[in-house]
Amino acid sequence: MTTPDEGRPARAPLVLTSLILVAAVANLNLAVANVALPDIGKAFDASQTDLNLIAVGYSVGLAASVLYLGAVGDRYGRKTMLILGMSLSVPASLVAGFAPNVEVLFAARLLGGVSAGLAFPTTLALITALWSGPARTRAIALWSSIGGGLTALGPLVAGALLEGFFWGSVFLVTIPLALLALALTWVLVPSHVNESTDPVDHLGGIVSVVLVGSLVLGINFVPVDGLQTVAVSALVIAFASAIAFVFRQLRAHNPLFDLQVARRRIFWVAAVAGIIVFGTLMGTMYISQQYLQNVLGYSTLAAGSAALPAALVMVLVAPHSAKLVESRGSRFTLLSGYVAIVVGLVVALVLWDEDAHYWIVALGYMCLGAGVGLAGTPASHSLTGSVPVARAGMASGTADLQRDLGGAIVQSILGALLTAGYTASFTSTIAASPQASSVSEQTQVALEKSFAGAVNIAETYPQYAQQILAAARSAFLDGDTRAYAAAIGIVLIGAALVFFVFPKRDAETALLERYAAEDAETGDRESRAAETGDRAIGDAG
Repeated sequence: MTTPDEGRPARAPLVLTSLILVAAVANLNLAVANVALPDIGKAFDASQTDLNLIAVGYSVGLAASVLYLGAVGDRYGRKTMLILGMSLSVPASLVAGFAPNVEVLFAARLLGGVSAGLAFPTTLALITALWSGPARTRAIALWSSIGGGLTALGPLVAGALLEGFFWGSVFLVTIPLALLALALTWVLVPSHVNESTDPVDHLGGIVSVVLVGSLVLGINFVPVDGLQTVAVSALVIAFASAIAFVFRQLRAHNPLFDLQVARRRIFWVAAVAGIIVFGTLMGTMYISQQYLQNVLGYSTLAAGSAALPAALVMVLVAPHSAKLVESRGSRFTLLSGYVAIVVGLVVALVLWDEDAHYWIVALGYMCLGAGVGLAGTPASHSLTGSVPVARAGMASGTADLQRDLGGAIVQSILGALLTAGYTASFTSTIAASPQASSVSEQTQVALEKSFAGAVNIAETYPQYAQQILAAARSAFLDGDTRAYAAAIGIVLIGAALVFFVFPKRDAETALLERYAAEDAETGDRESRAAETGDRAIGDAG
């Protein structure tokens, strides 16, 4: 399927379009919930933790399953996984759109994430298998930029829908796209390309699911009163699962996550770098969409439209990042992206207040979009370039983990800080109020649990509505200040890691060539061993 002179498959534009369309379903589903969170909060009288879980649920399902299902695709057929994923996404979206309560909505988001886990890792695995050389870098740049752009465009789509329809419409919008992607995949995508014949480490896959799920849930429950025991238990399970996963991968004949490959400097630094880049984007989008509606009073459409600069800049910058990777190396390009992300976060921390003009909001979004556009390509390219093609599913699964596990963890951390800051601020406000003694325990719980709870109380007591909403806006800003400060710290740690550990361009090229030689030698050795075994069986027969 790949022409040696061009390094790309036959009908390359159509095949790439099909793969990007599959990825678009996952990218939009990841992003559309954020704008609807205030409406969902009002509809279900949800706490801030409920909203955190709804926002992060899709990422949890995808991050928990992506490594395992990527390996299954390597073994049993990547095209099959694409078809299964797109088929499952339709009922998952329907259940989410018409969910009767928070619990069903969270479960539907988890199921949608698993459907993306079936399909999304396969898109990058097929790009790695079908394209090579500079053509692969360009294909990954398009895949990354369009996917990231759609993630940023998700709020606009959701905002437009919410102007005329109920909150569930944001989860239904991807159904036509999923059906189109299913049809194009069936017709255009090759069935079997460089797939593995090795058995899948199913036990390792199950342990990885437990690890990611318990880690994210534990982080979300930490700031919730009465759930600290549950949070600690979940984090202990995550820690034990991490130890079990490493032990299993060291002993498995065909490990789900090859630790010998993962220890390669280019691979693991790129993985951590991507987790921070995409996690910061998703965490910031999650907080900022609530900030625009709750604090600045934007409509859903205006809030969604506010994210457009991030999408536009991301799409414009990403193709240039591919050229920067080729000319200056991944390290320089990653660091450039980190600088832009830090500037965007500083703008959000310092300038996004109750009186922020739109150009201030747009400036922060543009810097974030530029940063992700610059850093996304080298983070994914370094992963796929440092593993053998037979391990493309592992590389693509890890590339997806960059975004999805990064999004789940960083978004959960920032959401937990937002929740803790909001609750602490509102508690202090109530305690300092002359009317504190007249506030019932039930009312105080409702005020402290989320901005949506404060809105509902304000509607119940219109004579105090102005004071309640002013206190809620102040509490939200106190919470997002904590979150943005933490995000800046996380990004600076990532930048330091890349600066001191990731190799410069010439060293990176030499390392990639060494990895390729090692993988070729290993492949030849395994082939000779297999031929020897076949001859022995033939002689015995």
